[in-house]
Amino acid sequence: DKTFLMAVEDVFSITGRGTVATGRVERGVLKTGETVDLVGLGDTKNVTVTGLEMFQKTLDETVAGDNVGVLLRGIQKDEIQRGMVIAAPNSIEPHTKFEAQVYVLTKDEGGRHTPFFPGYRPQFYVRTTDVTGKIENFTADDGSETKMVIPGDRVKMVVELIQPIAIE
Repeated sequence: DKTFLMAVEDVFSITGRGTVATGRVERGVLKTGETVDLVGLGDTKNVTVTGLEMFQKTLDETVAGDNVGVLLRGIQKDEIQRGMVIAAPNSIEPHTKFEAQVYVLTKDEGGRHTPFFPGYRPQFYVRTTDVTGKIENFTADDGSETKMVIPGDRVKMVVELIQPIAIE
């Protein structure tokens, strides 16, 4: 019953047909002829779905779990890229700032072996995108602000990304 959402994995241009975005449908249903929003990594664009294809078979609709190609009208290949999402209109917004509760893996768990501080700029991986973000501050479980995070810590952090991405 949820609104349609698919992260874009790859983009192709098909001569005479238009632009195709491929990905796995995360949730919802999409039918040929519907309009969708392209969200993230720039301004949100509203486009029309002119075709759906899965494993060389044309579909009337696609559902959660399908790996599908979505043919889009009114958009050029260079206007869409991996990391954007195709979503039901006005169902998801792009954000550059978010708060997250994280557990920092220790070296033994395959994570870090050094501490980090506010201002650290790691890559954040969300669906099919990766974008650099600046960690602005940390808050410990007891609500106190902390100035250093060491592997094994669980903290809340406020992050500012350099590009807007679709986050709920």
